[in-house]
Amino acid sequence: MAERPVVDLPIPGPAHGAGASLQPQSPGVWLLAGAWHLQGIGRLARQLPPAPPSTGPLLLDGSGLSAFDSTGAWLLRQWLGARAGQAAQTDWRGWAPARQALMQLALAADVAGAAAAPAPGPVHRLGAATLRAGQQAQALLAFVGETALAAAGVLAHPRRLRWRSVLHHVQIGGFDALLIVGLMSFLLGVVVAYQGADQLRNYGANIFVVELVGYAMLREFAPLMTAIIIAGRSGSSYAAQIGTMVVTEEVDAMRTLGIGPSEQLVLPRLLALAIALPLLTVFADITGVFGGMVMARTQLDIGFHEFTDRFGRELRGSSLVVGLGKSLVFAGVIAVVGCFQGFRTRGSADSVGRQTTLAVVQAIFLVIVVDAVFSVVFNWLDI
Repeated sequence: MAERPVVDLPIPGPAHGAGASLQPQSPGVWLLAGAWHLQGIGRLARQLPPAPPSTGPLLLDGSGLSAFDSTGAWLLRQWLGARAGQAAQTDWRGWAPARQALMQLALAADVAGAAAAPAPGPVHRLGAATLRAGQQAQALLAFVGETALAAAGVLAHPRRLRWRSVLHHVQIGGFDALLIVGLMSFLLGVVVAYQGADQLRNYGANIFVVELVGYAMLREFAPLMTAIIIAGRSGSSYAAQIGTMVVTEEVDAMRTLGIGPSEQLVLPRLLALAIALPLLTVFADITGVFGGMVMARTQLDIGFHEFTDRFGRELRGSSLVVGLGKSLVFAGVIAVVGCFQGFRTRGSADSVGRQTTLAVVQAIFLVIVVDAVFSVVFNWLDI
């Protein structure tokens, strides 16, 4: 429909400059008064009275109008709602012919609803997802740089590090996780030895179950599975704690006081996990090998003394060092991702839950990716 000009029809009436008003006089009767134009309807547009019933006669008294233009006509049409198309049931008392004609034009206008936005196609969705991933990777890189600067500042002034907070997180992320890590590793050792015993027995190579359990636990399963458990346990708690502080504006308060959030919130958690995860990995090594010993004695008749003797002779210390090196890198990945997602929380408890979930998923994914990279590099270096 062609755009209609705004028409101001000043018909003599009371209070030409007064704001527009719409007041009920009796059931089905409404009085319009004041200036129903762009400058006069502002207050009324924000506080429109309830719409009239969609059935029954309606009388609109326009004798109090001091001005009426197309802006006022569209506001009245909006107020009429479902009755806008029932002009025959509306009585226009005291309306000047020009104003009533303008109102009839507004009522007769065919206003089409807003067209629904087309659903994005697969290429659009892929592009949007790639763009979001790139932006998040850039933000993560900036966060790592900010954390590195904070670490350099603490190295220059070691007394600024909150050792009490570090020890607190070592207890929560390390000591409190001993039970679940030990149980998981023991069962994993049992599974590895049991699956290996089935095959080794066929070839009369029962004794090689020692190398199978030892290398599998020390180099691969103990550091990887411990890191996955800690990612779900400590990584999620880091994101939830920092995210809650963001929502309650505690992080903003710290910045206002000149306290660096990276120094006070990220570094203690990062250092605590760098201490706790290698120690948990050693504990997982011990319990996992013990689980393999139990299964070897049960399935292959290999005694504890024979198992430990061959374990000490055949396995090299480099296998333990490789596992500990992996666990140290995994600790950095888990702590950085958990804290990063916590700082990306925005405005609500729902956002805290969403960022916590992202922290766990991304930390586990990156731990597995890093472990795969380690495997390729170690194979290339023949380690």
